[in-house]
Amino acid sequence: MRMLLRTLFLGLAAVSLSPAWAAAGDCGDAAALVQQAYPKARKSADGASFTLEPHISIALADADSPFVLVCRIWPAHDDLLLVAVPLTDSAQSSDDGHVGDIELLVVDRNSLQVRQRLLQPGLITDDALAIRKIDLDTGRYRLAPEVSAFGLRIEIANHSQANPFSETDLRLYALAGDTLRLVLDGLVVAGNGGEGDANCAGSFHSSQVSLAMSPVSHRGYHDISVAERTDTDNPSPDKDGECQPHPGKPMNRTYRLRYDGSRYPVPEALKVMGP
Repeated sequence: MRMLLRTLFLGLAAVSLSPAWAAAGDCGDAAALVQQAYPKARKSADGASFTLEPHISIALADADSPFVLVCRIWPAHDDLLLVAVPLTDSAQSSDDGHVGDIELLVVDRNSLQVRQRLLQPGLITDDALAIRKIDLDTGRYRLAPEVSAFGLRIEIANHSQANPFSETDLRLYALAGDTLRLVLDGLVVAGNGGEGDANCAGSFHSSQVSLAMSPVSHRGYHDISVAERTDTDNPSPDKDGECQPHPGKPMNRTYRLRYDGSRYPVPEALKVMGP
C-alpha cells in the first residue's frame, strides 16, 4: 500500500527535455495490434477490450478509465511504435483499487510485429492514491550515440480537497540493440500537495524541475542534469474575506544522475513512493 504522506511535494516543467505525450490515434488499428501481440487474447462482444487467461483484461479505450492501451510513434526511430499495455487483474480490482501490470512493447509500424517487450509487474496497482493517467514520453533521451530511451509516466492523486496530493512518476527504458531494459526506475517529475481548510487557508508546496542530457558520460551513458525549483504558498483570507496568496522564497537544487552500469540512481528527494 502506498504511503499517504510525503515530506516534499515535487513537480516538473521539462525544459531541455520536453516530454512528448502519447496520442490515442497512434494506435491505429488497436484491436489488430493487441491480437498480434497476444494471439490467445479473446475479444469482447463490443470489441472494446480483450481478455487473457485467466482474468487479465486489456482495454482499448474507455473515457472514464486511465487503464487503456497507449501508443506513440517514436521520433528517434520513426519506423517503430511504442505501446504501453495495462494488464488489469479483473478478479482483484474494484472501485477502491486496481491490481495489475504494464507491458511495454516496441512494435514494427508496418508489420505490427513485436520486436521487444518488457513486463513491469505491479505498475498499475493503486489504492487511496489512485492512478489518474498513464502516458508515454518520447522526449530526446539520447543516452549514447547508438542508444535512445523513452519514458513511461504514471500520475497518481488522492481525492482530498483539504489535503490534496498528486505526483507523476517517470521511468526510462533504453533500447540498445535488441534489448529493452529499465534504466531509470522512478523519478518524481510532477506533483503538488499540502494541507488546508478546503476554503483558503493552508500551506502548499510545488516544484519545477528541468532535465537535460549532459555531455559528460559515465560507463558509456550521458549524465542527466536535474534542476529543481521548489515553491511554497501559505494563502489566507484578507480582512474582506478574499483569499490571498502568500508565496515564500523559492528554493533551488541541482542534481546529476550518473549511470552506474545498470541504472541511473535517483536522489532520495526525487524518488517515487513505493507500492
